[in-house]
Parts: sequence; structure tokens; C-alpha cells
Amino acid sequence: MKRTAFLVYGLLSYLAFFATFLYTAGFLTNLFVPKSIDSGVPGAPGLALIVDLALLGVFAIQHSVMARPGFKRWWTKFVPEPLERSTYVLLSSVALWLLFAFWQPLPGVLIEAAHPVLQVALLGLFVAGLGLVFVSTVLIDHFDLFGLRQVVLYFRGTDYTHKPFTTPSLYAHVRHPLYWGWFLTVWATPSMTVGHLLFAAVCTAYILIAVRVEERDLVEHFGDTYRRYQARVPRFLPRPKRTVPAAGEVLAG
Repeated sequence: MKRTAFLVYGLLSYLAFFATFLYTAGFLTNLFVPKSIDSGVPGAPGLALIVDLALLGVFAIQHSVMARPGFKRWWTKFVPEPLERSTYVLLSSVALWLLFAFWQPLPGVLIEAAHPVLQVALLGLFVAGLGLVFVSTVLIDHFDLFGLRQVVLYFRGTDYTHKPFTTPSLYAHVRHPLYWGWFLTVWATPSMTVGHLLFAAVCTAYILIAVRVEERDLVEHFGDTYRRYQARVPRFLPRPKRTVPAAGEVLAG
């Protein structure tokens, strides 16, 4: 009974994440959802700015603090280990639901794509960004990342084992293709309003700060294996392949 309950909890947490992921697409594009980034009656700009920054801060704090190894060691004194990741995923979704529900519009348009072809192209980049996010998670085990693997193993009575460090496909060229996906997702829009710019800028700043903390944890976990990866593969911008020198030839530098 306990194993079944854990499995159901993990599945529901995953479905909550997936629904949130889809709603995020509608929220940022002002399409198909009842409440989006630019919808609603604008209020006082100063108050709207404070509320929106607070909502983004809640998500950033939850998303970063709960991902740290030290917090996980403390947290699993209260939450069963097979449910730790699912609970993290569920609470991340809740933080985003709060943002969707209480986001205050700042609708002043800063830049707008007037030509239909450019509008479609920007929406295409947005969709490509979402696709890159999803593909990046699949490459490093989507179901482990979102807690399903943990509850399925527990349901089967199999001990959880950490995934080995691998650098498949995109990860052989940049260390964080997933974040490239988010950059495209938050910045590619046919209409850049003040509110959308605020969302994109804060998300970008958060990623640039959080990635350093994340890599520190990865070095702690994988040791020299990850240090060699850092030395070999750039964080965001792919390096051109170096030409292998001919016999007797020495490359400068």
C-alpha cells in the first residue's frame, strides 16, 4: 500500500509539473490561458513591480535552496527519500502557480515585431526554446530529474542508484543546453512589454547566478570527472573545434 501511495504521489507531482510547463508556454505568449503575463487590469506600476519581483523571488529561493545537497540531507529527515525529488518538483510547480495567479501586468510595449513573418519567426524561436528544454532533460534522464524514476524503483523494491556522469549529444558541446532553452523561451517574443522584460531579465540573472552554485555542487559530487568536463566543454558558448596539428607541428598557446 505504501509503495503504491508513493508511486501515485510521484505520478501526480510529475503531472503537475507537466501541466505547469504547458501553462508557462501560454503565460509567456499570451495564448490559450486565462491569465497571462500581459493580461489583467494594470494597477500602480510601483506596486506591480514589487509584487512581481516578490513572486519571482519566491520561485528562485524555493528552486535553489531545495536543490542544495545540505538542504536535501535535512529535508529527508522528514520526507521519505523516494519522494524527495517529487516533492521538490511539486513545490516548484506550486511556486509557479502562485506567480501565474498573482502576477501583475506591466503592459507598456517596448519593442514589437510589426511584420507577420518576424512574429512567426520569434514564436518559432520560443517553441524551439521549449523543445530544447525538454530534449535537454531527456538526454540526462528526464524521469530521474522529475522524480518518477525514484518512485518507480521504490515501487519495484529496487534500491535507488545515482546516474553516472555522462555527456550525451548537446552536453558534449556546452555544459548547460537546458539553460539555452530557457534563454530562448523567456526572450523570444513578438511583443516585449515591460512585464515580459522584467520576467526575462530576472530569470536570466537567476540562471547566471544559480549555474555557478549548481556547478559547485556537481564538482563536490563528481570530483575530478566534472572538473575535467569544465576544462574541456564551455558553459554556454560552443568553442570551434581545434585543428589537430600535423606531425612535428606545434600549436601556439
